Amino acid sequence: MHTDPLSDYRLNLTRRQLFGRSALGLGTAAMAQMFGSELLGAGAPGGGLHHAPKAKRVIYLFMSGGPSHHDLWDYKPKMQEQFGKDLPEEVRDGQRITGMTSGQKTLPVCPSKYKFTRYDNNDRGVYISELLPHTATVAKELCVVHSTFTEAINHDPAITYIQTGSQIPGRPSLGAWLSYGLGSMNEDLPGYVVMHAKTSFAEQSLFGRLWGSGFMPSEHQGTLLRSQGDPVLFLGNPAGVSRDDRRAQLDALAKINGRQHQRIADPEVLSRIKQHEMAYRMQASVPELMDLSKEDDKTFELYGEEARKPGTFSACCLNARRLAQRGVRNIQIFHRGWDAHGNLPKEHESQCRDIDQGSAALIKDLKRLGMLDETLVVWGGEFGRTAYCQGGLTKENYGRDHHPRCFTIWMAGGGVKPGITYGQTDDYGYNIAHPDGTPMLPKPDKDKWTPGTMHIHDLNATILHLLGIDHRKLTYRYQGRDFRLTDIHGHVMKDLIA
Repeated sequence: MHTDPLSDYRLNLTRRQLFGRSALGLGTAAMAQMFGSELLGAGAPGGGLHHAPKAKRVIYLFMSGGPSHHDLWDYKPKMQEQFGKDLPEEVRDGQRITGMTSGQKTLPVCPSKYKFTRYDNNDRGVYISELLPHTATVAKELCVVHSTFTEAINHDPAITYIQTGSQIPGRPSLGAWLSYGLGSMNEDLPGYVVMHAKTSFAEQSLFGRLWGSGFMPSEHQGTLLRSQGDPVLFLGNPAGVSRDDRRAQLDALAKINGRQHQRIADPEVLSRIKQHEMAYRMQASVPELMDLSKEDDKTFELYGEEARKPGTFSACCLNARRLAQRGVRNIQIFHRGWDAHGNLPKEHESQCRDIDQGSAALIKDLKRLGMLDETLVVWGGEFGRTAYCQGGLTKENYGRDHHPRCFTIWMAGGGVKPGITYGQTDDYGYNIAHPDGTPMLPKPDKDKWTPGTMHIHDLNATILHLLGIDHRKLTYRYQGRDFRLTDIHGHVMKDLIA
């Protein structure tokens, strides 16, 4: 295949490489060190945000495995009358189901066993299950969306989809896009930090690509903070190596990398220099961050005693607040174990005990500190759970399969309307519904936005918008194409914005 050398050169000459070749090496590395990705991202402050932001940062509480909207948020009293009856064919409408229930002779309707309470702030009040009593205390702060939907029906593609905008691995994560577009407000900590909370039901694995940088420079990938041992792997110096020794090593390595960059202008070389410098500064900043001993007793009363135990969801939420105070723009907590099939009540009860108090405390704490208005908090998983039972059904125990047709997420702070619900589902919580309650059949189309619905591309577009970024303009050129988080889709949910 014939290639044009000049075309190849132009495609390879990214902004970073142009700066690198113009300044010939370490001068650019120093400038990149000073300004971070604010110098580089398409939507960065250095180049001007696309519009005035509502939020400065986002804290994303990701419930990996698919929490059941039926048992937590989407109150469906009419299902009680249909207990055990086969789901009407017109409700399913021939829609795809997983191989785990496709062999069942019937799909029995499975109403929730839990009580719901409505918290009225206006005519769009919020129903919350008895499983989330602490979260119920912040109902007036929540913007609850019942009509989120996706196409993916299995975990790995679904999580990859909502995190990266594609079911196929290899794309940058939401956090990487935010790092690229916004940069960092603290040169001593990464712009994107990830934590994994402990859980009793860790069925699903989490892969680094969910917080990875894909084809972007690796400086934009999330930094995973661990709860045991060093918070970051190899954070401490080896035995016999002093901090002065480490500084001398990094200076020598920077010179070598600088010469390499002069020769090939690979942007990953600059990323490597920046990461080495960040790691050096993190040796001082991270231990201080993870030391909760200076937090007062009132804080632990708010988050619960579990917050004193490293790695619990409450401890992660407290650390998220501390990271937010220190200028980290994007913080994500993954909590596994929501993949409840045959034993959903027992598993969800445990999961809710894990996350309920920490979620509510985070919102209260941010509000107490005057930070909630500028911090967007997002809670949700990759899809929901079915209205029908998978396996045996009793009123006390049941299972639910994966359900991408409609599920619930909530947001708080950061410029969204508080104390409201958006969108609705039919009487079975199976399809997104029109305002009169009739199902939207055929299903909503992500390519053509329908009022009252929110595709996961719309969610990501809205998150970017609240942080001052137009999702259509934040692009990264790779292999001759301008990529974006929302691909060619996405609609900003203006009805949710205060």
